[in-house]
Amino acid sequence: MSLFKKKENTLPAVDSSAAAAGGDTAADLEAVMRKYDRESNTRIWEGPAKTGVKLIMAAFSLYCIAMTLWSTWLPETKLCLFVGTIILLGFLTYPASKHHVRPNYVPWYDVVLMVLGAGAFYYFAFNALSIIKLSTRIETIHVVIGTIGILVLVELCRRCVGLPILCVAGVLLVYTFYYLMSWNPDFFEALKDVIYKLFYTTSGVIGTPINVCYTYIVLFIIFGAFLERTGIANFFIALANRVAGWSSGGPAKVAVISSALCGMVSGSSVGNTVTTGSVTVPMMKKTGYKPEFAGAVEAAASTGGQIMPPIMGAAAFLMAEYMDLPYIEVAAKAVLPAVLYFAGIFIAVHLEAKKLGLKGISKEELPKWGYLLRKCYLLIPLVLLVWLVSTGARTMQFSAAIAIAVAIVVGFINKDERLTFQKILDALESGAKGAITVAVACAMAGIIAGCITVTGLASTLINAIVGLSGDTMIVGLVLTMLCCIVLGMGVPTTANYCIMASTCAPILIQLGVPHVAAHFFVFYFGIVADITPPVALAAYAGSAIAKSNPMKTGVTATKLAIAAFIVPYIFAYNSELLFVGVDGWWSVAQIAVSALLGVFSIAAALNGYLYRRIPMVLRLALVAGGLCMMIPGTLTDILGLVFVAAIIVLQRTAAKKEQAAGICKE
Repeated sequence: MSLFKKKENTLPAVDSSAAAAGGDTAADLEAVMRKYDRESNTRIWEGPAKTGVKLIMAAFSLYCIAMTLWSTWLPETKLCLFVGTIILLGFLTYPASKHHVRPNYVPWYDVVLMVLGAGAFYYFAFNALSIIKLSTRIETIHVVIGTIGILVLVELCRRCVGLPILCVAGVLLVYTFYYLMSWNPDFFEALKDVIYKLFYTTSGVIGTPINVCYTYIVLFIIFGAFLERTGIANFFIALANRVAGWSSGGPAKVAVISSALCGMVSGSSVGNTVTTGSVTVPMMKKTGYKPEFAGAVEAAASTGGQIMPPIMGAAAFLMAEYMDLPYIEVAAKAVLPAVLYFAGIFIAVHLEAKKLGLKGISKEELPKWGYLLRKCYLLIPLVLLVWLVSTGARTMQFSAAIAIAVAIVVGFINKDERLTFQKILDALESGAKGAITVAVACAMAGIIAGCITVTGLASTLINAIVGLSGDTMIVGLVLTMLCCIVLGMGVPTTANYCIMASTCAPILIQLGVPHVAAHFFVFYFGIVADITPPVALAAYAGSAIAKSNPMKTGVTATKLAIAAFIVPYIFAYNSELLFVGVDGWWSVAQIAVSALLGVFSIAAALNGYLYRRIPMVLRLALVAGGLCMMIPGTLTDILGLVFVAAIIVLQRTAAKKEQAAGICKE
């Protein structure tokens, strides 16, 4: 079900036939979500069972808030309780297969797995102190319990996250056993070592990723759930309509702006594509955009929402923790790359509209400025959260808790979508459901990091990539990019970054990439996995709504998001794009202007239109000029500007001649 309900004076009208053609029905949207978003492939609960599950989920969200704010228990105790409960909720939510779902039904084997898996973690939680004292002298019963806990967690990961991350973890586990048995061929001793490291220490399942998830991510997920129910999504769409809906191809520009704003707090590229796409894709098709282009615009913009400061799908707060930087610095460094990303999509959308001769939405259908001004209070929770975290007035946990409380107050004020007790329960339930997938992915990231630590594989991988790269950093960057895209397939934003920061960022740092640039590099390529064929889940979700060819939609989305594939390489070589090492405001202004012109040039080349269709030779020249301007440096800026300016003059002159010739013929 879409979170964005059309209200009077908020959205332009979309007729029923267009909506139907775009799949804008609750049934269609649910089907799309179930197909492309694993988080939506859930059990069906009805009647009292539904109420019971909802209350359990809500209680878990409240428990997480309370424990995060006030718990002083041992990390092993509180983290194992957290993971154990996640397993219980996970098996209540996710079936073994989407083909085996029927109302109010949990098969006996799922009950067994649920009890055994949760019981293993609860056992460790309640006996943490004695097990910690045992250290490596754990007994056979401890090995059995740890093995059960990890295997059940793996099965839950298969259900709610997917196979790519399991394949990586599986290969690393096999290598870990091979490494340990090469020193001692006793399999049980190797198993004992693996289980001890991965289950009974804070270097495995309950390592840094799950600790970050428990401490920060869950609260931000709950905050996002409450924020959505204040009606802020409708406000974002209405604002985007007012700002850009009137211009050429307005609906596509509305999709870009609204998806960027909604996506930064959603934390899910696929979920954002489906929810905002239910409104924007039919509008784009009705305006005259091809279905593949409409679906691609929505997918690219929704994916970009995850890199949109100040929230970045909650990843900004995690990046601050991992990079040991103030949150406000992380958000500031993300501004220019995000602007370049969305500028590229916006320019491509505008040029496509000009090429097709598309018009915007009539001003009579646009929301009024007065309406938007009256609704500005919906931004208060978001602004407050950013202010609290950026100033350090409160810890991240308390900042998120305060923002949740303010979101509830704002929700009660909004008479159009007034918050009710039922909606509060829904928000708490949604927060708990969102936490399941992220927590499981973070737990698997802990296993991956643990295997790398046990075997010393990090240095081996780094040496291998450095060896393959030789003196050419670009080879190492390309190999790391491919790793990030594979690891990022279908993984939620926050868990995605945890995985990348643990596995791929150290490789780049060893290659000589600056610390901040390395983290941004892996984060960007982990995110764009959702629009990169052949596994482009956000693009496929967009194509399902647009009723278009999935692969063509994925390729088009990749072209639209080309800035996300170029910018990370640029700041890997020169961190000035991230405002690292810049010399005064003039340097920043030069970087921003030249990079924007470079994005414009590349977008025009890929679109093939600038006043008129661009010949292939000039398109290649535009790409070259655009890349020159995107690379920081005065000489490259001047060279690129000459290229691009010359081509613009040529295209404009040729277009005027064609127009004059056409008039003469008439």
